[in-house]
Amino acid sequence: MEVTKIDRENIGGALYERLSAYASSGMIPMHVPGHKRNSGMLGDELPYGVDVTELPGFDNLHDMRGVLRDTAELAASLYGCTWAFPLVNGGTCGLLASVRALTSRGDTVVMARNCHMSVYSAVELCGLRPVYITPETDADSGIARSVNPESVAGAIADNPGCALVIITSPTYEGVVSDVAAIAEAAHSRSIPLLVDAAHGAHLGFSDYFPAQAIREGADAAVVSLHKTLPALTQCALALARGPLVEPGALRRELAVFQTSSPSYVLLASIDRCLRLLASRGKEMFDALEGRLRRFDARIASLGRLRAIRRGNGAAGGAPGFYGFDPGKIVVSARGAGLTGRELAELLRAEFRIETEMAAADYVVAVATVCDEEWYLDALADALLAIDARAPSALPASGARARVRGGPEDGELAALGDAVGAVAAEHIRAYPPGTPIIAAGEVISEDAMREIRRLAAAGVTLQGLPGALRGDGKTRKRRSD
Repeated sequence: MEVTKIDRENIGGALYERLSAYASSGMIPMHVPGHKRNSGMLGDELPYGVDVTELPGFDNLHDMRGVLRDTAELAASLYGCTWAFPLVNGGTCGLLASVRALTSRGDTVVMARNCHMSVYSAVELCGLRPVYITPETDADSGIARSVNPESVAGAIADNPGCALVIITSPTYEGVVSDVAAIAEAAHSRSIPLLVDAAHGAHLGFSDYFPAQAIREGADAAVVSLHKTLPALTQCALALARGPLVEPGALRRELAVFQTSSPSYVLLASIDRCLRLLASRGKEMFDALEGRLRRFDARIASLGRLRAIRRGNGAAGGAPGFYGFDPGKIVVSARGAGLTGRELAELLRAEFRIETEMAAADYVVAVATVCDEEWYLDALADALLAIDARAPSALPASGARARVRGGPEDGELAALGDAVGAVAAEHIRAYPPGTPIIAAGEVISEDAMREIRRLAAAGVTLQGLPGALRGDGKTRKRRSD
């Protein structure tokens, strides 16, 4: 086989183009990964040819000086921050690293009660004391409202040693909080604000959508490119700005929580996604806005099903809501006599539409710049069809069909017997992954009622066996 010399200094183009050029260069791979780019043996269905390790000319994720630094600088420019770090372990590793970089063991953190499980894991791993702020639940829709800035200010005042404030914005359902006001409350005491913006990687690229958290004053934020932008699963970014964030500390912690063998396939996906945003972002988001406005007009006649807070991101007078991401389509099934799980199963079985999440009373669908127009047309058609026959959607007897996926009755009974005890594990609905009962909390009657309601609706619950430790008793987990 002829081996062609490759000019590592002058491989032009973005990361993927560099990888493609390297794959066709004839270099003999006497290094990991073990597939050796041998598509002749393994087939070309997977991208073996561009799956390499940290070879000369391809930089190092944990010490970016070349092509990966270019990617990071492009991300920082697009998102309006000082530093950006590509993530190939998803937003989870970014949140773990950010919490650890911004706190010391034993610190107090003020955090929204509806934070993702990864934030709870970070609190446990770092030995932190959480002070929870619980957003109100909207009685009309069943979703959590925005985090109240006054509640944040009050919690900070009551905990003068607070080291960090953590919120989620936007939430799984697209609810946005007033990040600027919350940042102001934190900064008045020189406390950094970390925003889990995993579901908001697309925000800020169009006036139709709310602003990006890092531009609104967050000191650090994590965005999951793969959730709402054209990037492969696990592609994300950690974003930060000064002066309350020390970039060296964040870089060190990312090296702890992120793999030392990063996937160049994922890194190339991050780079390509960012370059697409830079070159065609306005065009793509203008088209998405048009498709969403058309969708909203088509579903305006829904009667029993109800699309919650559709619009251009403005709260529209909804009490307790600061803003909404119009890319999240939240459809309440209450008025149709259905659970969210039943509505999701109808959409899947009859219309071949797979939604993002089914909660007890609603489903969540996600619209992105990669949707074909007919995707949203199909969803609108399906919702209108189900709405028109909603009374007959249930079995003729009027009794609900048993929905699979819930916990065993014995688990619920045993947990009910533990009311008043301290939970040993987080008990959560997944998705979205927010604990209903957090480890260390007392199991209350209210929490048990919510767990039973979710279980009856067929929502998947995690953590029940762990919370019981197999013996019907609960114990607080170690946090040190």
